[in-house]
Amino acid sequence: MSTPSPLLSRPGAVPVEDGSVPAHYGSPLREQRELAEGAGLVDRSDRDVLVVPGADRLTWLHSLLTQHLEQLGDGTGAEALELSPNGHVEHHLVLAELAGSTWVDVEPGTGAALQQYLERMRFLLRVEPALVTEAWALLSLVGPRGDAVLAATGLPVPAAPYAVLPLDGGGWVRRMPPIGDGAPAVDLLVPRAELADRADALLTTGAAPAGVDAYDALRVEARRPRLGVDTDHRTIPNETGWLTSAVHLAKGCYRGQETVARVHNLGRAPRRLVLLHLDGLAEQLPEAGTPVQLGPRDVGRVGSVVRHHELGVVALALVKQSVPMDAELTVAGARAAIDPDDAPATLDDTVAAARERVQAVRSGTIPR
Repeated sequence: MSTPSPLLSRPGAVPVEDGSVPAHYGSPLREQRELAEGAGLVDRSDRDVLVVPGADRLTWLHSLLTQHLEQLGDGTGAEALELSPNGHVEHHLVLAELAGSTWVDVEPGTGAALQQYLERMRFLLRVEPALVTEAWALLSLVGPRGDAVLAATGLPVPAAPYAVLPLDGGGWVRRMPPIGDGAPAVDLLVPRAELADRADALLTTGAAPAGVDAYDALRVEARRPRLGVDTDHRTIPNETGWLTSAVHLAKGCYRGQETVARVHNLGRAPRRLVLLHLDGLAEQLPEAGTPVQLGPRDVGRVGSVVRHHELGVVALALVKQSVPMDAELTVAGARAAIDPDDAPATLDDTVAAARERVQAVRSGTIPR
């Protein structure tokens, strides 16, 4: 467990189980509404932070990750994945390129493993990856009033998604894709020693404190997975929204690319990420990894399970492609249904024909 955040000393703060940041401040549903309708400040300082300076950093990262990075401009960011040789997702990275360094934030507890991998891949290149979590911390400001809070605090307001602007005294602010039902979101990287003061400034100018439980509820609504929670050791990018947000399908080789390209062009991902609606009758929410069942058969697994202020109990789940949209599913005995917006994508004619031809070859029935 990392060093507890100073924001845990705020009135009503309840820590994440075995964690170092507030899960909530006494009213998770009210905090969700603040993120959806106002401006909520979320302490995400448990995320690991790395920095990669060096003249070769962008071409080097481009060769290792799923995203097109060799021409990433100053003041811009991106999402990327690091894959196993078989195409399984090992790390999800959020990047910020600023003033000659590439900043990376990743899931709590995963930074050391990523740094070790990057160190092994340095060879003689001019790059110096470093794990700097002890010195830097991440905050997220979410909600339609967030930009007004930034401006009132005298902080820059990035406009386009993934735009990055520097903060006086170090760090940056980065626009992120909306979460929930379109709630604007920005991340702020600040010196860890200034975390409490930076939070105070934002709270004074109109933000309300909100825990990561509220953030997760809107994240689930937006179908944005968390590595290690909504994924397992078999997850490939094609099964999640990361295929569009963190993968560049036209770039050159990287580890695991063959799997991604083959499934995208000719195959079909074995599972898909969906939003499940649970009946909510049980007092205890299912844990991540709990099987999704169709009758007696396991047909998937749930990841994040949350109580949403409008949707009730919902979960992100990886389910088999063969699971019908109207299937009567169960999770730990609770009835569950797939959200109607999560129907499988329809194949265009070219891709459908290619896939049919591959299946014909495999079955030995290709027409002559």
